[in-house]
Amino acid sequence: MTILTEMRSILRRHRPTDGIHPCALPRVSLVRSSEPSHPMPVVYEPSLCLAVSGRKRVLLGDASFIYDSAQFLVVSVDLPVSGMVVDASVDDPYLCLKLDLDVAVLGELLLAHDARVPRSDHAPSIAVGDTDAGLLDAALRLLRLLDAPDDIAALAPLAEREILYRLLTGPQGAMLRHIATADTRLHQVSRAVTWIKDHYAGTLSIDHLAGLAGMSPSSFHEHFKKVTRFSPLQYRTRLRLLEARRLMVSDAMDAASAGFQVGYDSPSQFNRDYSRAFGLPPLRDAARLRAAPEFGLSA
Repeated sequence: MTILTEMRSILRRHRPTDGIHPCALPRVSLVRSSEPSHPMPVVYEPSLCLAVSGRKRVLLGDASFIYDSAQFLVVSVDLPVSGMVVDASVDDPYLCLKLDLDVAVLGELLLAHDARVPRSDHAPSIAVGDTDAGLLDAALRLLRLLDAPDDIAALAPLAEREILYRLLTGPQGAMLRHIATADTRLHQVSRAVTWIKDHYAGTLSIDHLAGLAGMSPSSFHEHFKKVTRFSPLQYRTRLRLLEARRLMVSDAMDAASAGFQVGYDSPSQFNRDYSRAFGLPPLRDAARLRAAPEFGLSA
């Protein structure tokens, strides 16, 4: 049995229905889709998406990233993207292991193995890399622990650490170096991103965000857009709309209440922004999503 065949078998057994769900492994989610999906706007957090069957496309601005069993996707900062499964069927579903990146462990590994980690003055916030045998082997040992839950506490951190080590010392290592090092532009921008995520319903001050990032306002605006493909205001608006969408679909909240909950004072402005972002008025879009199997399928 090949590594990929065994990984597919484990994922099929532990993720028997479509969707994305956490599992007994810390920071790991299992993803399955039995059919292609429409583009779904979501926020990708810093993570590794390791597909073992099927294919997915992620759009960030005008850039497209496609990954399957031969390539992984890695994200280094919270990004509002659109994701769609492009290759999947009932007999051969899209199956993916999503691992949220532990920045503390990345930092420890960087200190211990600095000479082996690539360097670059400019690192992307999202990238696709080739999946090699070493990375797959470590991921398989992590997944096998789902069938040995008593061993998870002792052995999962070791397999996870090896996965992060292989990412750090591989071609995408420079990108991960930037999120594990406090004085890089990517790390500085990520501090502002975290603040916006925690305060998206309130007012936004570019001067305050620039201070958090340790930059001048003009430099901050330039680097924020380079990392996220959004201006800070556009980024906050997208977070507001995504949360309002979730409230309407998952909590059956009406459009006016959802808009107010996420920080809009004007229902008409909320409706305009929502329709521009998602292509339909809020209530019509929410009704469509309730029937869509891919809602919430974000990895």
